[in-house]
Amino acid sequence: MPALPTPAGACDCHLHIYEDSYPLAPTATFKPPHAPVSAYRKVQQALGLTRAIIVQPTGYGYDNGLLLSALRELGDNARGVAVIAEQDQTEEQLNAMHAAGVRGIRFMMLGGLLPWEALPATAERIAPLGWHINLQLDGRHLPLHAPMLRRLPCPLVIDHTAKFLEPVEPSHPSFECLLTLLEEGNTWIKLSAPYETSKHGPPHYEDVSRLASQLAQQFPDRCLWASNWPHPNTNPVPEDAAMLALLQRWAVDEGVRRKILVDNPARVYGF
Repeated sequence: MPALPTPAGACDCHLHIYEDSYPLAPTATFKPPHAPVSAYRKVQQALGLTRAIIVQPTGYGYDNGLLLSALRELGDNARGVAVIAEQDQTEEQLNAMHAAGVRGIRFMMLGGLLPWEALPATAERIAPLGWHINLQLDGRHLPLHAPMLRRLPCPLVIDHTAKFLEPVEPSHPSFECLLTLLEEGNTWIKLSAPYETSKHGPPHYEDVSRLASQLAQQFPDRCLWASNWPHPNTNPVPEDAAMLALLQRWAVDEGVRRKILVDNPARVYGF
């Protein structure tokens, strides 16, 4: 399906920037591609995107230097999601990151650095700034962590259609748990990266798409879209235009797509 024109202000809510000149952390598990801001600008232009959310890759650990540099390069139409060590940033440092465009802290529970135990205290620290917790996990574990997540004093954004490592049916208790979190009004979900978990594969990733479609239909005010560019550690690399075109299958209505691409990101990330 060819991609329709994107509305003005459309936002890519999850991408990574990599520079060969920036050293990887000792904890890095793979060598990422060289993916500078200049390369991403070409993707933006090709897809008609205006705004961008840069997410700190796990490969750089707690060093947010490249993230902050990329935010300066992209300017006012970009926001960032950082990774900080528990209690490792002063209030002044957090305020400086806010001024630079950071609006959330990443908790990557699939090989990341921050443990579940650090999440509540981090949420308390960032809540006064209006930041959110950006969470990536195996969605099958949502019922286990839902009591803690619903007590968070700040918004919660969940990656990649909840990234069920074994795609589930819409009637599965873990997916129903996700629906409950969205209904309670403090959680958002990124419809993105179906190739990371789909067993059906391209072009339509039917097993993940049926979940994304229900989310877009049932919770249009709680959905975001993301490219996951440059699709790190993925082979073969999917086409960016194909990822955007999938949104048309998940959200047939133009008004719903506008919410997902423009209105919801503006609210979450403060554009």
